[in-house]
Amino acid sequence: MIRSCASSPDDRLPLFDRRDSAPEKMSAPVSSKVPSYMRDHRQRLRERFDSGGAGAMPDYELLEMVLFRVLIRQDVKPLARSLIDTFGDLSGVLAASPARLRDVSGVGAAVITELKLVEACAQRMARAKVMNRPVLSSWAALLDYCHTAMSHRETEQFRILFLDRKNVLVADEAQAEGTVDHVPVYPREVMRRALELNASALILVHNHPSGDPTPSEADIVMTASIRTAAEALSIVLHDHIVIGKSCELSFRSEGLL
Repeated sequence: MIRSCASSPDDRLPLFDRRDSAPEKMSAPVSSKVPSYMRDHRQRLRERFDSGGAGAMPDYELLEMVLFRVLIRQDVKPLARSLIDTFGDLSGVLAASPARLRDVSGVGAAVITELKLVEACAQRMARAKVMNRPVLSSWAALLDYCHTAMSHRETEQFRILFLDRKNVLVADEAQAEGTVDHVPVYPREVMRRALELNASALILVHNHPSGDPTPSEADIVMTASIRTAAEALSIVLHDHIVIGKSCELSFRSEGLL
């Protein structure tokens, strides 16, 4: 190990520490510090993913592969299983709030960042399939996007999809955040934003954290109020979709609109 020179010749230290007859060796590559059984396991998972894709792997194994990137020298299978047990499935893990993720033993800032990054990518991909496209002819893609963005939220969120005269989605905005069973919505604010965007039609979307998409009486009254305000401005309200955990409800399909 190279030492700095002292202030006088008599105080000079040897070029190398006498406790070691050779210069300090460079650190071994990180990969060599990973136990062989872990390297083999990770390689098997990668090969299965490469050959069969995500469909060949359960949620916890996909989650393991995500965790490989941040927990390089750690067996991540116990943590992956713990996260799945806590949040139900991979979607639930990715959508969990940072505060709840921190409650799981073994989850630190790096893990949270990685999970939130994957969640953001998933939402961007789903959103890209519906933005600037005719919504009514891409209904399945729209529902997929709404589920990706909202089905695992722990509180209610109210979103509005703004459409132009050709029913092309021109904006998707979260208008309000609420509690586990309520979100405040003001028809005047909805209309103000629709006019700012020169929207000709709307689709309302909100989630039920309970998982049951059955609309409440307050949901029905609020929808009627927005419809009345929209009609006064010649804006069409196409639908109000309530997103549950694994299903959704359409006001129009249920005869509520």
